[in-house]
Amino acid sequence: MTDESPMPAPMPDATLAPKLGGIHHVAYRCHDAKETVAFYREVMGMDFMLAIAEDKVPSTGAPDPYMHVFLDCGGGNVLAFFELPNSPEMGRDEATPAWVQHIAFKVEGEQDLLSAKQRAEARGISVVGPVHHGVFKSIYLFDPNGHRLELAWQFGSSGQMAQLKAVADDMLEEWARTKKAPRHAAWLHEKIAAET
Repeated sequence: MTDESPMPAPMPDATLAPKLGGIHHVAYRCHDAKETVAFYREVMGMDFMLAIAEDKVPSTGAPDPYMHVFLDCGGGNVLAFFELPNSPEMGRDEATPAWVQHIAFKVEGEQDLLSAKQRAEARGISVVGPVHHGVFKSIYLFDPNGHRLELAWQFGSSGQMAQLKAVADDMLEEWARTKKAPRHAAWLHEKIAAET
C-alpha cells in the first residue's frame, strides 16, 4: 500500500464541500528533530507542544520509524516536522527557486521583525530584509533543514486590503491570459517606491 492516491473527482455541487475550520497543522520533513525543535524554540520563540513516534506509518502500515514533533506558532497555528531516519536524504525541488516555497509567520509590529532579525543574526543565521511589500514588511531566513521562513508585519489599512481584494480576480484572469504582472494594483508599487 502507498500514500499515493488519485485525485478525487470534482464535486458536482460546491455546497457539498466540508466547512473547514482552519488548518490543524502543516508538516514538513526535518534532518534532526531535536535540532529542529531547538531552532524553533530559541530563534522563533515557539513552544514545543508534543511529540509522536511510531515504527509504522499509521495511514499505510508501512514499516518506517519516525519522530513527529509539533510546535505552537501562536493563534491556534501548529507547525510540525517528521524526522525519517530510514528514508533517503531529504532534497528539494530543484526546478523551483528557493525563495518560492516558504512558511510565513505573522508578527505584531516592526520592532518584533527587527528583534527577530537581531536574534537570528546573533546565532550566525543569515537574514534578508526587512523587505517592503507595500502593505507589509518581511524578513527571510532558512531553518536548519533548508526550509525558507518569512516573518511578516502587516500594516496595510483595511481600505488598502479591500482595494487589493477588489482587483484580485481581475489580476488572476489577466495573469492567466498573459503570464505578465498585471498593473491593477500599481499604486502598491508606487507606495513602496515613495517610502524607500
